[in-house]
Amino acid sequence: MQHEETADLPYLRKVVGASMAGTVVEWYEFFLYGTAATLVFGKVFFPATGNDLDGVIAAFATYAVGFIARPLGGIIFGHIGDRIGRKSLLQFSLMLIGGSTFLMGCLPTFSAIGYMAPVLLVLLRFVQGFALGGEWGGAVLLVAEHSPNRSRAFWGSFPQAGVPLGNLLATIVLLLLSATLSDAQFMSWGWRFGFWLSAVIVGIGYYIRTQVSDSPIFEAAKAEAKERADDGYGLTEVFRRYPRGVFTAMGLRVGENILYYMVVTFSITYLAHIGVDTTKILALLFCAHILHVLLIPLFGAMADRIGRKPVYLLGAALTMAWPFVAFPMFASTSTAIVLGGIFIGMFVHALMYAPQPAIMAEMFPTRMRYSGVSLGYQVTAIFAGSWAPLIGTSLLRAYDDWMPIALYISGAGAISLIAALLMTESKGASLIAIDREDERRLGAPSS
Repeated sequence: MQHEETADLPYLRKVVGASMAGTVVEWYEFFLYGTAATLVFGKVFFPATGNDLDGVIAAFATYAVGFIARPLGGIIFGHIGDRIGRKSLLQFSLMLIGGSTFLMGCLPTFSAIGYMAPVLLVLLRFVQGFALGGEWGGAVLLVAEHSPNRSRAFWGSFPQAGVPLGNLLATIVLLLLSATLSDAQFMSWGWRFGFWLSAVIVGIGYYIRTQVSDSPIFEAAKAEAKERADDGYGLTEVFRRYPRGVFTAMGLRVGENILYYMVVTFSITYLAHIGVDTTKILALLFCAHILHVLLIPLFGAMADRIGRKPVYLLGAALTMAWPFVAFPMFASTSTAIVLGGIFIGMFVHALMYAPQPAIMAEMFPTRMRYSGVSLGYQVTAIFAGSWAPLIGTSLLRAYDDWMPIALYISGAGAISLIAALLMTESKGASLIAIDREDERRLGAPSS
């Protein structure tokens, strides 16, 4: 096996590119749905009630279906991926999410087929979420397991940067469509083009991913597993052997996940509700996504220098404060001030999001790492990010005030702050040493 502190940098960059290529594609499609749910789906796939927020709430409920499907995808992809490898499943997940997104662009509206329209939308959303549930763990592990110990957080942060890049791409497409078409054209057929583009970009991402292979440490663990058929995999084994890692990962995700979807999805609804122009909102988010892409690797490198824990603690603490600063800034409706509020949110989020792949990869041994990180990362999405825009919109409808929404976000940040305080610092951890410790524990009776 290649020594873990040496690295073929040209190949490592190729691995990073392959991981990011698919991540950009898949999050483009996932976030395209989120933006369309705010701007389009509530009006074209659901019956009119006389209150536009009702349609948005219904659309966000289907948005949540994708998050509910993600843990199932994470569990199944993780279980199989720990046995056969990361690369092949990443290619499959890419095709699955691409196909479901393309078909969303072909769906008839509520006026054409009635309630079958939201039913079909929910089914496709479930497939999309299932595929994405398996994508994240494989993508970040492909990089983390190829990375040197001393710079794992930096290299592992690049697939995370693929998320805002995908969101940026989705925002660009919708911004161009909404800016060049009339409202009637955009609502009638223009929005569909963003979904149909998935066929092109999936092909590009799939090709790039064929150019890399699984890491040496995974191949070694796979060979050893053949000699030790009694070694466990999957959900049951992860909970039995590493429950603290799973629950810590879940806690770390709560504040980060809710903050992100409140900034990039709910803020569209909130700003539109207080009278900010839709095209202007998308332009502001375009700028914010660029900042986010630049910050993530920066904070990944910081986590390698000063440790994962202090970086995450700062992000969680600032998450508790952000809404009390941001919502008054949004209320000004001034372009510069609103942009500042969104920028601060992206800055705070990047502090937590950048070190996550390294933190979670260092919690589990190779034989169950895909299962462990997918479970810890994706299960949280059921009760965090999936419901965040829906809860935010419901609170806005009930109180017509930002304070309850701010308290909700701040409470989520407190959960992540507690998890970060309880987290074990793993800066510079050796994945080989983690595997050896796991082998030692396998030789002893499990507790």
